[in-house]
Amino acid sequence: MREPSPDHPITIVPNSHRVRVVLGGFIVAETTEALALHEATLPVVQYIPRKDVRMDLLDKTSHHTHCPYKGDATYYTANAGGLVCDNAAWSYEKPFATVAAIAGYIAFYPGKVDAIEVFKD
Repeated sequence: MREPSPDHPITIVPNSHRVRVVLGGFIVAETTEALALHEATLPVVQYIPRKDVRMDLLDKTSHHTHCPYKGDATYYTANAGGLVCDNAAWSYEKPFATVAAIAGYIAFYPGKVDAIEVFKD
């Protein structure tokens, strides 16, 4: 396990703006309770509470990855509007203590869904 540091900072902040994930014309997730994870120079990732994700449109896959800063990720295939996108979403079921806030949240790859919209109304 690696700790966030000045060379590899990780911050997690609440995002009160509406975040919507769309696939095949269907809203797969929508929330005003997302967490925005800022990690080093990577793009910001919106983590959405599981309660606000259409889990009936996601199927857990056998794919797993390990991040030395966050832990082991579980992946999901998204099925909506006739589209099937393998490993389009992921979750850290038991993240490391430094990022414990993202437990129970789901994130989506922008390139595997139609859109991840952040409304700044």
